[in-house]
Amino acid sequence: MKQYQLASFPGDGIGPEVVSETHKVLDAAGDKFGFGIKWHVQPYGAEYYLANGRALPETAMNELGQFDAMLLGAIGDPRIPPGPLEQEILLALRFRFDQYVNLRPALSFPGVPLPVALPEGQE
Repeated sequence: MKQYQLASFPGDGIGPEVVSETHKVLDAAGDKFGFGIKWHVQPYGAEYYLANGRALPETAMNELGQFDAMLLGAIGDPRIPPGPLEQEILLALRFRFDQYVNLRPALSFPGVPLPVALPEGQE
């Protein structure tokens, strides 16, 4: 059975709850389709920043590069002004691992109205 090593960032706010449920879904998919996941939960986020004055140490980047993939939960906390978490975690990860687009997949189904109309020919 193929075993994947995944870094998991629970993050802040609703992030830990969403990431925890995502672990369950992916583990169940692994059981059904014959793969395993070893989760490596990362401590980085608002609490880490408040305790250490830095959101993500440089040494973490090298360690994160060893994983097959990363799962990133919500990042942000009203106790921290905008900037540090976004720059030191989100942007740092995107630049380092060439994740230049934050594209969420979306589908439209024939006959189902959308909140914004698609251009002609792009149904």
